Amino acid sequence: MIWAKAIQKQGFGIIPSVLAEQGVDDLLEELSQANLPRSRAGVRHAMKLATVAAMARGSRLLGIAQQILGSGAFPFRATLFDKSPTANWLVVWHQDTALPLRERHETPGWGPCSVKDGVIYAHAPENALSQVLALRLHLDDSTEENGPLRVLPKTHTLGVLSDEELHNLSTRVAPVDCLVPCSGVLAMRPLIVHASSKSQSSAPRRVLHIEYAASLGIANGLELDIA
Repeated sequence: MIWAKAIQKQGFGIIPSVLAEQGVDDLLEELSQANLPRSRAGVRHAMKLATVAAMARGSRLLGIAQQILGSGAFPFRATLFDKSPTANWLVVWHQDTALPLRERHETPGWGPCSVKDGVIYAHAPENALSQVLALRLHLDDSTEENGPLRVLPKTHTLGVLSDEELHNLSTRVAPVDCLVPCSGVLAMRPLIVHASSKSQSSAPRRVLHIEYAASLGIANGLELDIA
């Protein structure tokens, strides 16, 4: 599969038309009525919603994750990013290194820790993050104007980077705008360096970001929390 090879080599891949139009509409309806805490950027811990959990565990998305992570892959966290003219923001170049844990343990290579909405998060080392894949399900067309995700290809192989290393890479590696149609998926490794600019459009850019792991036990003595 072309997208699977792209994820391995580039750190990301785009898979169009993953979800049916009715599935997108049903998901948007439930998300609009969800009684979950919202931030300016959207909704954390969306796996608490039945429609989101069922979709994340459904054969289409789960099959994509299993193709990369193996047959034991499962979804452990979902976040809705809802960028619009009234909720607009930019994100600087970074990596996704924080993982939700069931319990806090002092483990070499992990930390610092924090608590968000009652869930423990710890910054993880490279060996744990290599077991994770994010599937970004697009609920609107992602265009050049509405603040798409931008990535620095092949940076997922460089380990956990310092702020200085992130900055240096952003000046040397040509970024790629990930333009994904509605119902399509952007699959990405958490260590790929990525960012997004503010939207310059009146069109919304809603993305359901679902993270999968190869197994519940992410490290010796540490288990992922379902968030």
